[in-house]
Amino acid sequence: MKKNIETLEITLPAGVVRELRYIVELHAEYGAFNEQTSVESLVVDLLTTVACGSRRPGTWERGIMEQTGLVANCDEHRRYRSDYGRPDLKQDMER
Repeated sequence: MKKNIETLEITLPAGVVRELRYIVELHAEYGAFNEQTSVESLVVDLLTTVACGSRRPGTWERGIMEQTGLVANCDEHRRYRSDYGRPDLKQDMER
């Protein structure tokens, strides 16, 4: 994933940033199954989970999206997609 990266600047509430920093501190002090070494790595990991869940119904990542209300109310968002982003309509019609 690091080969093809894009920068996205986001603004978060101060309390959320404090909590994310605290999570990283806890990981550094006590370790974790999926240890994060920076707020950036934590955010990338979480957003990657959402992106995977968006394109792969039936996965544990989709479960997170469903629990947080992030699945759109349309058939398109219920279909499996092998790639990220808006599907190519021509490819989609051939399937």
